[in-house]
Amino acid sequence: MTFPLRLGVNIDHVATIRNARGGDHPDPVRAAEIIARAGGDGVTAHLREDRRHIRDDDVRRIQAATGLPLNLEMAATDEMLEIALAHGPHAVCIVPERREERTTEGGLDAAGQHNHLHPIVRKLEDAGIRVSLFIGPEERQVDAALRLGVPVVEFHTGEYAHAEGEQVAAELKRIADMAALAAKNGIEPHAGHGLTYANVQPIAAIPQLAELNIGHFLIGEAVFVGLEAAVRRMRDLMDAAR
Repeated sequence: MTFPLRLGVNIDHVATIRNARGGDHPDPVRAAEIIARAGGDGVTAHLREDRRHIRDDDVRRIQAATGLPLNLEMAATDEMLEIALAHGPHAVCIVPERREERTTEGGLDAAGQHNHLHPIVRKLEDAGIRVSLFIGPEERQVDAALRLGVPVVEFHTGEYAHAEGEQVAAELKRIADMAALAAKNGIEPHAGHGLTYANVQPIAAIPQLAELNIGHFLIGEAVFVGLEAAVRRMRDLMDAAR
């Protein structure tokens, strides 16, 4: 049985535009309110070590602004763990983070970082925070997520989004196979990165996926059509694929 697919909207780049000139405009909190009106199911925000977009106070204000669950993306560091425990978001998605990267490039090596991740995952779960790992669609990483006991994984769809020709089908199959493997083992699979109007439907059609997290494309499209219209169209395309 196919179930409805949730849409989480990443609002990092609203904050990027704000920070380009300083001040308070545009406010990511206003974006969160629009997403709630437009049919989004959640708000995603990545609090980076260098605070290049979302700031600490944004986390609190976003949580207070709507009833939508906040998915806080963060690196597996003591600083970020302390912040997550203080704010208590609905979910934390642990992502890889390199200071020089423009955006998150590739998935987390959960298999190689098990001993580092294990105590962080336990502390978040003890605080009632749902933990997700942002991983590549690889069996080794799904197995690591299972060993860590996380309830959710989010598959990095960047390679699919940038694939051409026959590689598109190969990447899509890889994601579908790993979503099925995760679901079979009781882990809820999500997906995101590089998804657009043009490529979202084959991903949205994967029956085991429960949620897509989409940000950069929607914020960019909002420049031309407005955020509400951009979210509504993505919502419609995802629903049609199911």
